[in-house]
Amino acid sequence: MKKITALALTSAMVLSLAACGGSSSDTKTSDDSKKASKSDVEYVQDKGTLVVGITDFEPMDYKDDNDEWIGFDADMAKAFAKSLGVDAEFVEIDWDNKVMELDGKTIDCVWNGMTLTDEVTSAMACTSAYCNNAQVVVVPSDNKYQDKDSLKDLSFAVESGSAGEEAVSGEGYDYTAVSSQSDALMEVAAGTSDAAVIDLLMAGAMVGKGTGYENLTHTVELTTEKYGVGFRKGSDLADKLNEFFKTSYNDGSMKKCAETYGVQDAIIEQK
Repeated sequence: MKKITALALTSAMVLSLAACGGSSSDTKTSDDSKKASKSDVEYVQDKGTLVVGITDFEPMDYKDDNDEWIGFDADMAKAFAKSLGVDAEFVEIDWDNKVMELDGKTIDCVWNGMTLTDEVTSAMACTSAYCNNAQVVVVPSDNKYQDKDSLKDLSFAVESGSAGEEAVSGEGYDYTAVSSQSDALMEVAAGTSDAAVIDLLMAGAMVGKGTGYENLTHTVELTTEKYGVGFRKGSDLADKLNEFFKTSYNDGSMKKCAETYGVQDAIIEQK
């Protein structure tokens, strides 16, 4: 009888320990599930920062004399972050790695005059278009290049992975890929490339009279396009930003910001 009782007690203890172990595992699984199911809005608000992936791209994102990031995109990103109750933090990225940076959560969005190509929209959760743009050819101001056919023998510098690279490749032109649009301009200024293809909004701010590249000008438009902001695939921040865009367009704050950087004519109505 005593042996039977002892055996019963031992079995009960084993079952109890097994149940406790199962409970711990279930708790961990539940915690992991909660983390995985947390929305991007909650994720950003919990950590207190919206990390914005950018490149140096005047007039959208660039540094002022105080080493602070400013520009139309930068200022709008700061305002959006404030609406979420967090701070905007800007991180310069390699444009080719933007999707990897998003998925790895080293950044929360790409907000840098990003063209809404099929490649971009298939890899990211993107906002509605907020700005019109074009890919334009930049050459020395004493040029005679006024149409696509006149460009065919030129050597181009373009930002790697950009809409400019896609446009030049599509035309069959000879080109060198560099790390940024500003580097592409430097190639032309130095005479190591005949021409660059960059965003029209950047060209308007950085070449011609009163700029750092007075001896350069922009001529032929290769393509037209629209800008959007990209988040991780499935992110609820895209819809949140679309709501913010509508509000800021309707209350005039988006236009006021655009006027500060001379891009007001490119703004798209937010409906």
